[in-house]
Amino acid sequence: MKTRLALLFSAALCCAASSSHAEDFYKGKVIRVIVGGSAGGGFDIYTRAMARHMGKHIAGNPSLIVENMTGAGTLIAAKYVHSSARPDGLSIGMFNGGLILGRALGMKGIDFDMRELEYLGVPVQDNPVCALRKESGVTNLDQWTAAKTPVKLGGLSPGNSTSDVARIIQTALNLPVQLVEGYRGTNEVRLATDAGEIHGACWAWETLKTAWAKAIPAGEVNVVLQVTAKKLPDLPNVPLALDLAKTEEAKLLLRAGAIDPAAVVRVYVTTPRIPRDRLGILRNAFAKTLTDPEFVAEAKTANLDINPLTGEEVKKLVEDLFKLKPETKAKLVSTLIPKQ
Repeated sequence: MKTRLALLFSAALCCAASSSHAEDFYKGKVIRVIVGGSAGGGFDIYTRAMARHMGKHIAGNPSLIVENMTGAGTLIAAKYVHSSARPDGLSIGMFNGGLILGRALGMKGIDFDMRELEYLGVPVQDNPVCALRKESGVTNLDQWTAAKTPVKLGGLSPGNSTSDVARIIQTALNLPVQLVEGYRGTNEVRLATDAGEIHGACWAWETLKTAWAKAIPAGEVNVVLQVTAKKLPDLPNVPLALDLAKTEEAKLLLRAGAIDPAAVVRVYVTTPRIPRDRLGILRNAFAKTLTDPEFVAEAKTANLDINPLTGEEVKKLVEDLFKLKPETKAKLVSTLIPKQ
């Protein structure tokens, strides 16, 4: 992580030279940070922590105000920043980057080009895991595989990682899954799980371990599967989906549909057509915030991981998602996009 943070800080220094009139622009201004997730969810918690520190890294010390704009698996927030927010450098968006893959696959409803957004970066790359309440009767993968009735997993909507990971493991590993969609954020998924409405969900370990900080150690919630490139140090005894895939096609599906897109799930953007000097200022501030000792201390206290990507790195990953091989794209479409 130290190497990644060093690269991020170097990128920040490269962007530091901005014209004086751009710096003066932010004095006394308010920057709106539009979060697609619900209040109290993982996206919201991380964004509010960053917003408390980012302003001091922008000349003029503007205020950052976080607004929750929920719905359609964070698509409403993403489209607002792309198509409605003024391109003046006073709007930042945070949505589920799984929508980027959805757009690349031609998913219905995502009717704007994600490549037109300007990317500020990713503060932490996600590592999806699947966790279930003990009341589900499934406390490990063997029990899940043998379950006579499908395990109910909560999701937001197609194109959101909570839904996409569930669909990918159902197809790649032939697990019995009933996906229940329509939740407005991971906090709602957690509440629905705790209430017994669903059995659990698949989403980032970085969020899940905070959401169920007491329930997991108490054995009330069990992490039963890792959908990651390699086993996480925190979960040495939890099976890895890639190790369970029986064919190369299944492994490719896991990588292209779940593991690779997870790197950009927590993506921060600003509007298309923003003046280049203001984009540089925002990218610089984003990068500096992630190395700010006060933010790092707060993140540690709140159990928030830091494993970032720069805006330039995110932009390249986005471009790569739009260059999938036709056969890979076709398989992902049949798996991730529900038939109308």
